[in-house]
Amino acid sequence: MSFPPSQHVRVAGVGAYLPERVVTNEELSASLDTSHEWILSHTGIHQRHLAAPGESASSMGLLAARRALEDAHLLPGDLAMVIVTTSTADYASYPSTAAIIQGNLGAVNAGAFDLNAACAGFAYGVAMGKCYCQAQGRPVLVVASEVNSRILDWHDRGTCVLFGDGAGAVVLAPSSRPGMLHEVLGADGTGAGYLVREAGLRTPEDILRPPGFVRMDGRAVFQFAVRAMENVIRRLLSETGHGLEDIQHFIPHQANGRILDAVARNMGLAPERFFRNIQHVANTSSASIPIALAELRRQGALKQGDLILTVAFGAGLVYGGSLLRWEAEG
Repeated sequence: MSFPPSQHVRVAGVGAYLPERVVTNEELSASLDTSHEWILSHTGIHQRHLAAPGESASSMGLLAARRALEDAHLLPGDLAMVIVTTSTADYASYPSTAAIIQGNLGAVNAGAFDLNAACAGFAYGVAMGKCYCQAQGRPVLVVASEVNSRILDWHDRGTCVLFGDGAGAVVLAPSSRPGMLHEVLGADGTGAGYLVREAGLRTPEDILRPPGFVRMDGRAVFQFAVRAMENVIRRLLSETGHGLEDIQHFIPHQANGRILDAVARNMGLAPERFFRNIQHVANTSSASIPIALAELRRQGALKQGDLILTVAFGAGLVYGGSLLRWEAEG
């Protein structure tokens, strides 16, 4: 397939996958000191999808990738690169989950690598993918896939009630019109200890320590998230000359309903201006934005020329977002 001789890039296709198993708040309350009412009031979550024993970041990501390619009317052989954003890779170090997906997809002309920016991974992935798409003049697949349930302490209500599993994907393709308009990425590594999963290779002792569960300073992460997401939104608008009224779809990382409420309030936005599906899928980490984008696409809510603003934060602490115009055709 030939592509326009242009340095513009658009989102040509989106896809998502959610595991079949659904776990409600009521089910969790049977084994935790909590209730549906407590979880809902503190997070906005009703339920979450959890991966089956045979599912993994690569298997879920592969299904989302195939749906995104189908939506883009492209073949795996058209791809120049496969980028996978995940904090829950199939293997601890290597091979990359991206290489596994690339192989199973049959993307024989594509390179592949993983990118870990925690819950902000998709924001980083599409920024990197846009650059490579521009450089090569060929499509790039960005897959975000997370099996959060495998790294949670299911006795810790402060973390386990927040997360769900799932995958989302987008195909970035050269375009005759600008689609991916602007990106903002940032970090504050001084807060790295606020959200961690222990073990690793820092010291010989760490090598012998089995990987641990997610540990989080909820108050510190909440405060950072609100500041960072507000900052990203303001920068994306000011650096592109747009106002809040110009945006048809705000798609924030689905971390916590209270965070979204606080950001909307600080921005002077009605809460319903932020797209939300957290009540159904919980926090799917880096997959949350592409899953939301695929849901909007499936609903027929994305119209030609719509402006879409995405924003996320994650462990690191890192943050980012993008402004894009929905271009159904290149």
